[in-house]
Amino acid sequence: MTMRVLSVASEAVPLVKTGGLADVVGALPGAVAGEGVAITTLLPGFPSVLRAVRRAKEVHSWPSLLGVPARLLMGKLGEHPLLVLDAPGLYQRDGTPYCDMTGQDWPDNWRRFCALGRAAADVAGGAVVLPAKGKGAATALSFDLVHAHDWQAAMACAYIALAPYGDGPPLPSVLTIHNMAFQGQFGPEVFPQLGLPRTAWSMHGVEYYGGFGMLKAGLYCADAITTVSPTYAREIRDPRFGMGLEGLIEGRGDVVSGILNGIDSAIWNPEIDETIAATYSVRTLARRSANKRALEKAFGLDKDEGPLFIVVSRLTWQKGMDVLPDVLDRLVEMGGRLAVLGNGDALLEMRLRDAAARHPGRIGVRIGYDEALSHLMQAGGDAILVPSRFEPCGLTQLYALAYGCVPVVARTGGLADTVIDANPAALAAGVATGLQIDKVDAGCLVEVLGRAIALYRDAPTWKRIQRNGMACDFSWRASGRAYADLYRSLIA
Repeated sequence: MTMRVLSVASEAVPLVKTGGLADVVGALPGAVAGEGVAITTLLPGFPSVLRAVRRAKEVHSWPSLLGVPARLLMGKLGEHPLLVLDAPGLYQRDGTPYCDMTGQDWPDNWRRFCALGRAAADVAGGAVVLPAKGKGAATALSFDLVHAHDWQAAMACAYIALAPYGDGPPLPSVLTIHNMAFQGQFGPEVFPQLGLPRTAWSMHGVEYYGGFGMLKAGLYCADAITTVSPTYAREIRDPRFGMGLEGLIEGRGDVVSGILNGIDSAIWNPEIDETIAATYSVRTLARRSANKRALEKAFGLDKDEGPLFIVVSRLTWQKGMDVLPDVLDRLVEMGGRLAVLGNGDALLEMRLRDAAARHPGRIGVRIGYDEALSHLMQAGGDAILVPSRFEPCGLTQLYALAYGCVPVVARTGGLADTVIDANPAALAAGVATGLQIDKVDAGCLVEVLGRAIALYRDAPTWKRIQRNGMACDFSWRASGRAYADLYRSLIA
């Protein structure tokens, strides 16, 4: 019997993306389809989403959804059902899904994403009833379980538990934490506008240190909590990673688990990738050099047979990027080069540009994001730097492994779960796939860069590390099975 799951999120590729959350939400329906699970995804009606579903059919309307008129549209996300919450007063704005044009959070983000949660609870609980003529769609709106992602969707779990629709037992719900650092915290004055019973304002509901916490509410109310890697599921019980919620996680430890993210091998596959200069496989690594030459040209770097490091990242403290400018002079002295693609902290952007100006032909920097260029970087770079201070899962290092770009990572979260350090034992056993550091500071980063350069100069060893990484299976196959098993356990 097919399980029907409503997946609720603020973004999903290819419709709207600001980070890895979108990749996961977009891939999940296909990942579990072979396990007898049919996922319908519910997204906010951001401009890019509505442009992509112009032929979507209206299946429900709310005269007032938390004070705003809204309607529900049904379309497709690839081959899978899609629901779009079309509320122009909430989502039709310039800027990003979460911020205005100046980078400031929208002050009514609480309303924008509580409305998403309320709509999800209405759909899942049966408050949304389709007209009889929608026979084909009606079955898609009957669900066995709700899967919410991050703080933007966490209130779906809270509404289901605290303000259920109808007399039957509420549907089970799963909340996946993609990044505990973002929690959706607001002042207590918004509570009367949430449409929740007064009893919900407590530590056993939505109250969080005198304010309103969206992620906290979802974590308290969800029947199961997952993170995007097993190590991160353990780390968030520690104050260093729990961001104030470690006590709640520890108290709910019996329902917390980690399921590693996968990558879409139809998109991230060097054998068929049309965005790179030359396709290749683990058996034809020599063809990879054409991508290195193309990458050098794209960043204005000298043609060189020495190691070319890459960074594809948000330029933030979390990603360890504040340490990177401190080691670049040393990297160039050791014979390395660097290509950087990303944006974020203005001071970090300026320091990286300054480094590029000091070392023309050795360091190249592109501020912004370019999906096609990121593929070329993975295909042409020799090693990728991911020195994150915390990393729930990380997808960049998984893409790198698939493309034979050796990851140099911090030993945390999903980075620790997916990269095997090239220490003497791992090299002797022939299982190393990258390099790890235990501490994110300039000294450790210089040391690991030296290790990487020494290994690169040992061509047979470096190729073995590349091939080990390319042989890893980080497709959604195992992760999809794990999610399906979790769904079954909750429904049973």
